[in-house]
Amino acid sequence: MKRRVVVTGLGAVTPIGNDVETFWKNVKAGTVGIGEITRFDTSDYKVKLAAEVKDFSAKERMDAKAARRMALFSQYAVAAAKEALADAGIEMEKEDPFRVGVIVGSGIGSLQAMTEAQQKLMEKGPSRVDALLVPKMISNMAAGNISIATGARGKCTNVVTACASGSHCIGDAFRAIQYGDAEVMVAGGAESCVCPVGIAGFTNLTALSTSADPYRASLPFDKERNGFVLGEGAGVVILEELEHAKARGARILAEVAGYGATADAYHITSPVEDGSGAARAMTDAMKEAGIEPGEVDYLNAHGTGTHHNDLFETRAVKAAFGDAAKNLKINSTKSMIGHLLGAAGGVEFIVCVKSILDGFIHQTVGTKETEEELDLDYCIGAPVYQEVKYAMSNSLGFGGHNATLLVKKYE
Repeated sequence: MKRRVVVTGLGAVTPIGNDVETFWKNVKAGTVGIGEITRFDTSDYKVKLAAEVKDFSAKERMDAKAARRMALFSQYAVAAAKEALADAGIEMEKEDPFRVGVIVGSGIGSLQAMTEAQQKLMEKGPSRVDALLVPKMISNMAAGNISIATGARGKCTNVVTACASGSHCIGDAFRAIQYGDAEVMVAGGAESCVCPVGIAGFTNLTALSTSADPYRASLPFDKERNGFVLGEGAGVVILEELEHAKARGARILAEVAGYGATADAYHITSPVEDGSGAARAMTDAMKEAGIEPGEVDYLNAHGTGTHHNDLFETRAVKAAFGDAAKNLKINSTKSMIGHLLGAAGGVEFIVCVKSILDGFIHQTVGTKETEEELDLDYCIGAPVYQEVKYAMSNSLGFGGHNATLLVKKYE
């Protein structure tokens, strides 16, 4: 028998708020967190915009000495995890630490640490490379640093599936609790690579929007979409076995109902054109939940604002939902915060939970007009106020990785 898994805590660091309350308030207001890149001089770059985290102070969110030994993505992860644990009311001294695990991923790790080390190596020689380069750089250190900061000693891993990393981490944490590996899991994703090589690499891949207008840059499903906007941050949630949560009197926010994970086996950057890989992830999640397509109220789409993603994801939704697709409310949080890569799935899962709690589905901000094949309800022009019983989140990663999470109102 698979055990029931609920959500009891949320934590976020985003381009429109460094905690969940601020982030959600700005989501509801339709705030766009995209602006000119401040981290480096973009004079020689085609891309001038990103969705940077603003006014983040690591020393206010964690041990200052420990923070100095972390790359930025790990700092974001620890800050979000600590917020999520506090939100859940988890007191580690009352838990068996070996039954509290961490699965928090990053698609890239620290590009900054790598490029700074390379520059020092070339200019000043090998002896000047930071002794902490490796533990700052490697992507598993988001999970490792959370474990060290919180005392969680159970299963501690990370999933690296590019832009699907955060969703796969939550899915694997869900499975860990279902099958008895843990009672509590800290799960999600973190990312920070708004830096010269990150922007240059994605630009030369023709993946990024070259718009100079922050309000017409990240345009999921819009006929004028021309690439995604690079974002950064972290989204971390607390998943808990239902009876464990009830026994300690936890406030239960939602229940995780299903998880689907597939591969396209098609192309290193493009989803398969008929959407069959993502469609199967969605149908697998619905099958696990024991529901029909018409019962899903809302889909938080991967919705990057690239030509291929938005077209092929729309095809996937139509394949998975059939006639019910036309009644499904669909949006993309990336319209406000850009694409957080490995952190996207964690933050977007939080949006699904908050949408269930508040009966609120945000608009796809900035998107004005779609094109012929993009004919579903993408929540253009205004948010939607309605009951949300079942919410779904999609994440699709380079390499053909598909992840779908299905969360429902707790009853």
